[in-house]
Amino acid sequence: MPRFPVSPYWSSNPNIPIFLDQGEDREEHKERKEDKNTSNSVQPRHVPEHVCPTCETSSRDTPIHCVSVSPAAAPPSYNSITPQVPPYRQHLAVPTLTIETPRESWSRPQAPSRTLQIDDEGRPQVRFRRNAFSPLSPTTTEFDELDWGRKSQVGLGISDTPFKHDISPITPGTAERRGEERSESTQNASNFAQRVEQKLWNYTSSHNVVKRWIIEIISWTLSAACMAGICVMLFVYKNKTIPRWPLGLTLNAYISVLAKVASAALMLPVSEALGQLKWSWFQGDSSKKLWDFELFDSASRGPWGSFLLLVRTKGKTLAALGAAVTLMALALDPFFQQVVEYPEVWRLQEGQGGIQRAFGYEPFAQGQEFRNGTQNVDTDATMTGIAARFFYDNGTMSVTFGRGIRSEVPLACPHSNCTWETYETLGVHSECVDASDKLEFKCQRAKLDWVQFPNTDPEGVMDFIYPNGSSCGWWLKADKPVLMSGYNVDRNSNHSGETLIVRAEPLYDIFSRNFMPGYVPKLNNSRNPISHTVVASGLTLENIYNNATPIAHECIVSWAVKTLESSYSEGGYVEKVTDVFVNNTLTESPWLTRHIPMPNNAMDLWEYIYLENITMVSKNGNTYTIDNDTHLLTLSIFDDAFPSYYTLLNSTNEDDAMLSYKRWKTIVPYTRNVTYNPLLYNNISKHFDNMAEAMTNLLRSATNDVEMVLGPSYDQEAIVEVRWWWLSLPLSLLAFTGLFLLATILRSSKENGVVGVWKTSAIATILYGLPDHMTEKMRSEKEHGTPRAQAKMVKVKWIPKRGWRFSGASSVSPTSVADHKHRHSSTSSIASHKLRQSPPNEWI
Repeated sequence: MPRFPVSPYWSSNPNIPIFLDQGEDREEHKERKEDKNTSNSVQPRHVPEHVCPTCETSSRDTPIHCVSVSPAAAPPSYNSITPQVPPYRQHLAVPTLTIETPRESWSRPQAPSRTLQIDDEGRPQVRFRRNAFSPLSPTTTEFDELDWGRKSQVGLGISDTPFKHDISPITPGTAERRGEERSESTQNASNFAQRVEQKLWNYTSSHNVVKRWIIEIISWTLSAACMAGICVMLFVYKNKTIPRWPLGLTLNAYISVLAKVASAALMLPVSEALGQLKWSWFQGDSSKKLWDFELFDSASRGPWGSFLLLVRTKGKTLAALGAAVTLMALALDPFFQQVVEYPEVWRLQEGQGGIQRAFGYEPFAQGQEFRNGTQNVDTDATMTGIAARFFYDNGTMSVTFGRGIRSEVPLACPHSNCTWETYETLGVHSECVDASDKLEFKCQRAKLDWVQFPNTDPEGVMDFIYPNGSSCGWWLKADKPVLMSGYNVDRNSNHSGETLIVRAEPLYDIFSRNFMPGYVPKLNNSRNPISHTVVASGLTLENIYNNATPIAHECIVSWAVKTLESSYSEGGYVEKVTDVFVNNTLTESPWLTRHIPMPNNAMDLWEYIYLENITMVSKNGNTYTIDNDTHLLTLSIFDDAFPSYYTLLNSTNEDDAMLSYKRWKTIVPYTRNVTYNPLLYNNISKHFDNMAEAMTNLLRSATNDVEMVLGPSYDQEAIVEVRWWWLSLPLSLLAFTGLFLLATILRSSKENGVVGVWKTSAIATILYGLPDHMTEKMRSEKEHGTPRAQAKMVKVKWIPKRGWRFSGASSVSPTSVADHKHRHSSTSSIASHKLRQSPPNEWI
């Protein structure tokens, strides 16, 4: 669409009535106006104007078929008008058109009123009518509502009327009002943003240093507050259970949100400070490359530009610190995420666990057996059953359960884990030492008391007797040597070739309870032993016939006070013996024995009584007791297995060996085959320890002379473990950012008269851009590369109150700018431009 010619002194606001005072010609214009009105009234083709009674005076409410005519108001008189040159030339002249449609008869469209009119007083009036249907026409304020008496700030009699553009050139009034309402709401939001921006700009333009950087200071403070919030929360929940907050909010989410806010708030002052240093970079005596302007601008936007700026400045400038902070800020989120860890630990819970300990042993406290009024004394069946498993088998095997073994003692644990401090209990203790040095090899004739089948007594006095014979092997050193491992060397006898593989011999006579004469024991540290035995094993037939030294141990089993540490974890029980106390005070034998000979040379009987009740006082002063009858019946259990012999007759297969035991019943000897002989192997010490532990558990599992030991209970819980060293990077960046911002503020305050606080403002870049001829020159110099390539070569400098100045040798030089108008004149002129050099280091 072609443009109408615009006057250089035309106003930018088209809705301005301009009144021209013509001085002495005032009366002449008045007469002309009256004559013209008279001539128009008598023309026969003139049709009176029709006014729509339903329309308002505003053109927004005027339909396309009805236009009202309102009389022109008389403006105030002015003596003179001096037009002012407008700052911008953006107005377009829009022709007006008035269309009238009669209600009853057809009317020819009338020409619009003349633009130049003379009022009644003779003052010429120039009125620009608004085209109500043009999108380019500004909104008309009600003419009658103008306050002609108020002076305008613009002057020249120009009224202050707001500018409102039309929504549509053909929209009816109601729809236009709706569009106007929407436009006003949008404009209000825009005005709010403008007010905020204006407020910030006012702070930036303030003479107060703090106000200039108030947003950056607030942003840095917000970042510091977020980091402080994270540190405070971590300090509160350190080594505590994971907090449970409403709406499922977790500690990780809390840290993540504050970390994001802290990171974003930390980058704002860095970005703005880099933007301010961009203007300071071009100060000083030396010029800088124009390319640096883009580097600084890119550095204020992200890490890539910061990396380039860091390389460009080689880390020697203040801006390099901001670039380094921007790069290191990339690792803020991972560092914040690594601060918290949630390990599972055992935490103390309410309720205590209990475990049973024994301070006495009375197997017959629940009742005793009598026959004809006489107490029937017999061994404890439960204890006998446990001991038998270790005498003739591998004992009771521990059952693995949970993180340990199944508990064989009564305990109660309300949670997953219970521990008990060291406590004491009555128990049984065993100790074994090597006794190979107590054996000697020899061949000797002696009583064969170890054979499976003794001979029948030829005199008929006894049912069976043990014959004498010659044997070779290892003999126990005593007044009466005892064959512990060997073989019979007699010929033509019932026992020829019979082999003794294993022998367990007590060091006391099971009838008289007298100690073995001539034997010097290695273990003599118990006042009240239950059993004191020497066990020797030849292992295999080959070793025995090769006269190899057998395995020999001296073992003692006695009552003791054990100090234990116990724990129960997820079904598994763990127990550790930390100390053992045995009464080792030795006195005269507490045994009282009596030999009872039988008539007719029958088997003699022995009566023995244990005269002492066992009393032990532990190191902690606790007293533990066992009555003499209980002690007697308990050691009688061991009389079944000690002495015992493991022999092989008329066979070379070791599985055919038989065990002879219960020697106290000599009338009918007992033998049995075993699938496993625990005394055959070298693990005698461990086997006896397991037996003593099983007997101790039996004492603790009794229903009397026991009590519960209480201990704390625990459960596994995830706790908050804070690894403070991961906060080193965020806190360091916060400190460096604060120093960087402070240094930038101090530098900008010193440059207040030279460079404004423009920061990253795009308006400052536009207002203080390159001169037009230099911009055009850089765009047109395609022979020397793109404008970006030109920026890498051109050096500029910012001069206060004068703007940018160029220096240095480049294709965009002041001499080439002067010849830019003749670039397209000829090929030779283009070549001359390429060869022309700029003045060396002179400012334009």
